[in-house]
Amino acid sequence: MKHGKKYNEIAKLVDRTVAYEPEEAIALVKKTAAAKFDETVEVHIKTGCDGRHAEQQIRGAVVLPNGTGKTVRVLVFAKGDKLAEAEAAGADFTGGEELIPKIQKEGWLDFDVVVATPDMMGVVGRLGKVLGPKGLMPNPKAGTVTMDVTKAVKEIKAGKIEYRLDKTNIVHVPVGKVSFTDEALLQNFNALMDAIVKARPSALKGQYLRSITLASTMGPGVKVNVLKF
Repeated sequence: MKHGKKYNEIAKLVDRTVAYEPEEAIALVKKTAAAKFDETVEVHIKTGCDGRHAEQQIRGAVVLPNGTGKTVRVLVFAKGDKLAEAEAAGADFTGGEELIPKIQKEGWLDFDVVVATPDMMGVVGRLGKVLGPKGLMPNPKAGTVTMDVTKAVKEIKAGKIEYRLDKTNIVHVPVGKVSFTDEALLQNFNALMDAIVKARPSALKGQYLRSITLASTMGPGVKVNVLKF
């Protein structure tokens, strides 16, 4: 991939042969973010897992202490009292069966996270082909299939993020914005890493964390010292 002159100048600030301590890596990511918008800071974690085996899958959620800096739109599938409960908790959209054609036929996807009560999963399951590829399918491991819709919505709004292995066994997660303080980003990063370390599959033999890279949306990747974890 070819980069522009500006990017190449900035990239010189990062020594590709060094695995930095988290504090140094965060400072470098902020220094090398030169876009005109508030870039997202992302973590890319390469694991030694083989996601083709169910027992080596990693999937879960963690609440970042300082949020993601992004406004998250939540859709809740529920019925009866749970609809009112979801609305009171701050859900952006609520409904049931009537939302299926709107999503399937009209292509409505103005939401970032989907929460469903267990009794609605039969209905939501019909949206698998639409929501699945976009990573929007509710999942008990991520806490998005639950009867406690109040807790689910409030945690998501407060900065709860989901993590999972992609096809290349890498986890990609946002941990905030470049405008955050170094300390806020470090707290978010540490909260994520604690969750990832605890999520190590017991079936995995050998090295779990192969590499950790921090980067802003448009900036160069900065390697983080894996030995810390």
